[in-house]
Amino acid sequence: MVGLAALSSTAAVSFAQTTEGAMEAKVLAGTYKLDQTHASLVWSVGHNNISNYMVRFNKLEATLKLDPAAIENSSIEASIDATSLVTAYPADYKASHASSPYQTWDEEISRDPKMLNSDEFPKITFKSTNVTPTGAATADVTGDLTFLGVTKPVTLKATLNGEIDSHPFAGVPAVGFAAEGTFDRTEFGQPVGFVGTDVTIRFDGEFIQETATE
Repeated sequence: MVGLAALSSTAAVSFAQTTEGAMEAKVLAGTYKLDQTHASLVWSVGHNNISNYMVRFNKLEATLKLDPAAIENSSIEASIDATSLVTAYPADYKASHASSPYQTWDEEISRDPKMLNSDEFPKITFKSTNVTPTGAATADVTGDLTFLGVTKPVTLKATLNGEIDSHPFAGVPAVGFAAEGTFDRTEFGQPVGFVGTDVTIRFDGEFIQETATE
């Protein structure tokens, strides 16, 4: 769900905190687009108070404006296709849910008005409003999550996973980020139902710098 977005230290990461909000890095400031072929967004929700149920979204877009010298000036916007979720449901759904108006479990979660209601709200979006550095390669990213037509603030714990000067295919700088956060789905209008109220978002992806057009 969101929406969505961006900033675990590894040995390969060269970021080091200098002055407040500033970082030393090889990566260049600029606008970076999410590489959709190297991105993952999953959410999990408690089920029956004994497990966490996972769902993945296969279609998402994000634009990152990165300023390593003043990370608080960075921002991100993300959009998730609510119809693109997959659950890996293993059984014959219609055989066990003959009365359901939906053909698959994926379709039911996506379209059911009590769930994601994607017929009315096909997009879930996240737009950052504040970025606060918390370490040499970490930051808290607070933003507006719009889900089921309701917009509320959500904070993601973001981590820089790595950077390269030249992407092997695009030939421009690229960065990898992970982010995780939790929100109360009932605050967006979903009923309590048989699953927990808290949804955990986990994102991992690569961003490629946009090249200037003439």
